[in-house]
Amino acid sequence: MKVDSVRLLAFLRHVETLKTNPRHAYTAGGVRESVAAHSWRTALLALLLAPEFPELDMNKVIRMCLIHDLGEAVTGDIPAFEKTDADRDREGKALDALVDSAPEADALLLHGLFAEMDALQTPEARLYKALDRIEAVIQHNESDISTWIPLEYELQQEYGWENLEEFPPMLALRNQVLEDTLAKIRQAGGMPGEHTR
Repeated sequence: MKVDSVRLLAFLRHVETLKTNPRHAYTAGGVRESVAAHSWRTALLALLLAPEFPELDMNKVIRMCLIHDLGEAVTGDIPAFEKTDADRDREGKALDALVDSAPEADALLLHGLFAEMDALQTPEARLYKALDRIEAVIQHNESDISTWIPLEYELQQEYGWENLEEFPPMLALRNQVLEDTLAKIRQAGGMPGEHTR
């Protein structure tokens, strides 16, 4: 099969914006995290945890992690706690158009992966979703707490739990991440509005 270099390069140019499109979170160095950085580390997390899930197609999970925010090349990132159904619909349409612009074989592959991810019917899709969410919590733990907005103090303690329940290795990781969250909040003087004597 011959590569359609023109379409491939045009597609890559379009998704290049993910390298600089900011997310809500900050890095430990105080820089706004990019969408691409989040996707990369979510995929790396899948790679590192692969031995824990020998029964799953972890290559597929890694692919899902790498591509899951492609639509944000068009729409930009909207934090989960602000995203509406209208935003999700707009992102879905933008994603379809973007994927359609990829070389034909790649577009078929990507559409198939996104359909599986959206349905959340396979363990691979559900694990990708769990990894996506826990990476966001890990990133917030690594950022300066002054970058958190008040609702994130609670969100850090709850976000993604429902996605982890079927994956025991993920629960162990989430417990450690929760411990880190609580320690960070204590070190900062407690929850917003709490007054300690």
